[in-house]
Amino acid sequence: MKQILFIACLFVFFAAVPVARSAQSSPRVDPRVLTDTADGATAHFLVILKSQPDTRTLAARAPNHQARGRVVFDMLRQTADATQPAVRAQLDTLSARYRAYWIVNMLAVEGDRTIVDMMAARTDVLAIESNRAFRVPLETTGQVVSTATGVEWNISKVNAPAVWARGYIGQNRVYANADTGVQWDHPALMSHYRGWNGVTADHNYNWWDAIKTSIAGGSSCGYDVVYPCDDHGHGTHTTGTGIGDDGAANQIGMAPGARWIACRNMDRGFGRPETFISCFQFFLAPTDLSGSNPDPDKRPDAVGNSYSCPPDELCSAHSLQTALENLRAAGVFMAVAAGNEGPDCSTIAEPPGLEPSAITVGATDSADAIVGFSNRGPVTVDGSNRRKPDLVAPGFDVRSSTRGGGYGPSSGTSMATPHIAGAVVLLWSAFPQLQRDVFCTQLLLQQSAVHHTSTQGCGGDTPTQVPNNVYGYGRLDVLAAFDAMSNGQFTCPKIYLPLVQR
Repeated sequence: MKQILFIACLFVFFAAVPVARSAQSSPRVDPRVLTDTADGATAHFLVILKSQPDTRTLAARAPNHQARGRVVFDMLRQTADATQPAVRAQLDTLSARYRAYWIVNMLAVEGDRTIVDMMAARTDVLAIESNRAFRVPLETTGQVVSTATGVEWNISKVNAPAVWARGYIGQNRVYANADTGVQWDHPALMSHYRGWNGVTADHNYNWWDAIKTSIAGGSSCGYDVVYPCDDHGHGTHTTGTGIGDDGAANQIGMAPGARWIACRNMDRGFGRPETFISCFQFFLAPTDLSGSNPDPDKRPDAVGNSYSCPPDELCSAHSLQTALENLRAAGVFMAVAAGNEGPDCSTIAEPPGLEPSAITVGATDSADAIVGFSNRGPVTVDGSNRRKPDLVAPGFDVRSSTRGGGYGPSSGTSMATPHIAGAVVLLWSAFPQLQRDVFCTQLLLQQSAVHHTSTQGCGGDTPTQVPNNVYGYGRLDVLAAFDAMSNGQFTCPKIYLPLVQR
């Protein structure tokens, strides 16, 4: 009797899943998934469900900007809890390995073509995207013996010390870094870590390792580690530009009074779309080290994202974009590197920098000239012709913290990006009414930037046009932004309109 009942249940379960054409003929399946599962092979892919909440509209209904995180989190979790059980039950029946996410209503699956076909047949599935591993083109940090000179040139260039002099150094605000990890006990970083109280460390809610198993192999950190670690050096350098200060002569960071948290999304510079999204989810609602008990009230204020997904991979058109939009709706400011394939026009062609919900950052030198490697707009790879970058900041020969406890220079849009995220932390510490208002903050930074023009003509730009596809609105000036708020010169529109073409 039990066997008959079990068979009957299976019949009902699979009958609820529409019988459709194979994944081979489904437009919802990324061709790379078909390639990766050919000839009986097993591959990594993402199953994106159709039910995705409109968090932007939802957040606008929150009683205030601070409440947006909880409102967005609750809706995302409720949607996932309501729509994933049937999909998960089928994956369990098929003995598939998977991880479920809620920041995007999706499952990261490891399976063969049979599983792809079954997922593609479901009417509740929006798309099946590749979750291939790929190498992220990261800058190399120089390890040199250099004498500390106090405030670094790049920090002075954007007028951060003048804001410090007014009493605002990022206090009571949280900066986050998504990168190769962070050497948390670096002299310029340790005292600023939210998980350090001066005596002991508590990494719960302050660190997440999205690299659960080997992607590239040979990581000096290992995998699924329970404390901040950096197996490359890139993340330690970018975190230093955001908040670093050793309390002596190495004043390398924008907001030395802020606390930092971090997530490792790359294995020695290799990542997957899933590892990027895992970090985004942690930032929207940090968890304990087991990934349990998420708390959106512990989310950071601003995130420095100094990485991209190479054009031959073109990460997850649905999933990565949705994650960025949900973080923005929750009041988390996402500064993203433009990339280093310039100087040609339309070289901003990689997620997440091409996304409308990201604040995309190009790189300038000490003379305020755009650096040759800095990517330009407009974004043409997705057909949007979207103007990018949004802002520029120093990104050439930037001295910051290096793995091993030292300091060294590096150049790239990765180095520019933490200046913008750090500026947000400074401004939100000075003006609590601005906190979590990503729209108004971006508008403020753009209006107060040092405007620069270009004769390159990208996207049909005129020689006097601002914004343009080389400098965006211009080079960051955090003091000008501070003064505009202090003097009442900046007024944010009550009706929120898109800042970029969608």
